[in-house]
Amino acid sequence: MTFRALNHLRSCDLILAEDTRQTKKLLNHFEINNSVESYHQNNEHGKLSYVIHKLTQGLHITYCTDAGTPGISDPGFLLVREAIAQNIKVECLPGATAFVPALVASGLPCDRFVFEGFLPHKKGRQKRLTNLIDEERTMVFYESPHRILKTLNQFVEFFGSERGASISREISKMHESQYRGTLAEVIEQLAADTVKGEFVVCIAGKP
Repeated sequence: MTFRALNHLRSCDLILAEDTRQTKKLLNHFEINNSVESYHQNNEHGKLSYVIHKLTQGLHITYCTDAGTPGISDPGFLLVREAIAQNIKVECLPGATAFVPALVASGLPCDRFVFEGFLPHKKGRQKRLTNLIDEERTMVFYESPHRILKTLNQFVEFFGSERGASISREISKMHESQYRGTLAEVIEQLAADTVKGEFVVCIAGKP
C-alpha cells in the first residue's frame, strides 16, 4: 500500500469494494473506519447511476478491487467511462497488477506485448485464438487453476508445442512460483505440481 492510497481511503466519503469482506480486512489493518458499500460485476450495471449521482453531488468515492487494479480483468471500467462522460475527475492510484511483474519476470520480450486477459470460456474462444496465431508480440493471458492445463494444451494446438512460455502463479503472494520453457515443458512442469491459485500466462509471439 502506498501512503497516497491510504490517504485516499482515510479521507474519502465512501469506499466501494468488489468484496466488502476482503476490503474490510485491509481497512481494519490500517484502522480506517469509512463507510463501505459493495460494487461488483453482478451489481455494477444497476448501481452505476446511484454512484454517479453521489459523485455529481461532490462526494469523493474510492473504489477497491480484491487482488489487482480496477478495470484490469476486474470491475471498474463502466464506472470510469461514465464518470468521464459526466466530466467527473478520475484518478488511478498505482497498485498491484499481476500481468506487469509476470511479464517482466518471463524472460520474453516485453517492450511490445498484447494483453488478452481471460479468454471467453465458450463462444468466441476459437475465433480469438485463431486471430492470435500470427501475433508477433508477446501475449499475456489470465487463467484460473481449474482451466489452466486445458488452456495450455489448447495453446499448443494453435501456437505449437515449441513456442516459448512463462507462467506465473500467485504473483506477490506466499506461494508465488514460475514455470518457464516451451509450452510442452511448462505443461509437464505444471502437471507434476499442485495446481492452485491464479495464473498469468505469457506466450512468445510468432517468430
